[in-house]
Amino acid sequence: MDTRSAHAVEESGDRGAPTLLYLVGRIDRIVRQAIGTVVQAHGLTVNQYTTLSVLDRRSGLSNAQLSRRALVSPQSMNEVLLALERRGLVQRRAHPEHGRILQARLTGKGRSLLASCDAEVRQVEAEMVSCLSDEDRAGLRTTLLRCIGALLGGQNKEEVTKGGSRTARTAREGAGDAGGAERS
Repeated sequence: MDTRSAHAVEESGDRGAPTLLYLVGRIDRIVRQAIGTVVQAHGLTVNQYTTLSVLDRRSGLSNAQLSRRALVSPQSMNEVLLALERRGLVQRRAHPEHGRILQARLTGKGRSLLASCDAEVRQVEAEMVSCLSDEDRAGLRTTLLRCIGALLGGQNKEEVTKGGSRTARTAREGAGDAGGAERS
């Protein structure tokens, strides 16, 4: 953080008020817990839901690509994918040019389960923003995307402006990942 940014944070208000980072972290935990409750009823973890969400938007991703989008380690993503494969929710096939890379895709069963979860997760989001006007919701989304972009230093700008994954969009950039930042 540069000196001007640190100074702005120091003088941003009441010293007894929670910092923005604390509030963002708190909402992340609350949203993850709420999404976790929803998807657990469908036999999923938040990371599994996030992975299904990412694959719904970007089919054919590798383990490494999925792990970055879901904000988990490649090892954790491999475990998530194995569990989803065992349930018949995703399938992986060798990349046509790079046989060692496995590309993951949703199955019909995975797509159906995701649709069921999405309907309930949208209710969580609706409850979260129910106290905001449409204008405030749009402003919150824009502000959160700008903050994400600032912390990424301009990297992955396309991903940020598109809202990352469904989890991130669903929680208005709060729940993956995010339950993952992409989805939450």
